[in-house]
Amino acid sequence: MGQKVHPHGFRVGITEGWSSRWYAPKAAYGEFLTEDNNIRVFVNRRFNKQPPYAAVARTEIERTSSEVKVVLHTARPGLVIGPKGAEVDKLKDDLEDLIDRKIAVNIVEIKHPDLDAQLVADGIAEQLKKRGSFRRILKQRCETAMAAGAKGIKIKIGGRLGGAEMARKETQLRGSIPLHTLQANVQYGFTEAVTKTGAIGVKVWLYRGRYGEEAEAIDVQPRGGARGGRRFKRG
Repeated sequence: MGQKVHPHGFRVGITEGWSSRWYAPKAAYGEFLTEDNNIRVFVNRRFNKQPPYAAVARTEIERTSSEVKVVLHTARPGLVIGPKGAEVDKLKDDLEDLIDRKIAVNIVEIKHPDLDAQLVADGIAEQLKKRGSFRRILKQRCETAMAAGAKGIKIKIGGRLGGAEMARKETQLRGSIPLHTLQANVQYGFTEAVTKTGAIGVKVWLYRGRYGEEAEAIDVQPRGGARGGRRFKRG
């Protein structure tokens, strides 16, 4: 079951909260649900699929009787806000035109993007689009996440890897991923890298520790040279 159930949906209502927080009568429920989906699709297309690539990982929506509150979790808040708040004001106007309701936009910064599964998946997809070596990309992302403080990470990609004629899957695993443990804080991210040879699916599971016992993130400093570690001479 742990291999098939969505890790976030498995925990919603138990250890994780809802992405949409509102109550609606039966007649308006379908309309509100469609509006929420349209908002998320619009935000994802605007900030993740085209410049300035603001790395928006999650979009949370709250509703009151008078307005809709949209909370954007992003690793680059400066690109979402824009100079003197110009981008936020433009986004607010576009969302109001989209659903014809009053909108309030809040920005929440993700301080450690290497510990966010969705941002890791998006980063892998961007590197795959640039025709990088998929094995090197997976290895680097796993090492970066573990160095940043993750307890475990699993990355699975599938498609025409390296432009091959036959589609296949590739998996990288570091640490542990307790998928059946509800008290385990396991994040899940999914995206697609649209390349010239076809779409490549990217799935990321990231284990940060049990709830309340998550390891603090570690700032990773880039290495000075291509080769690290000590060098030993043969006697």
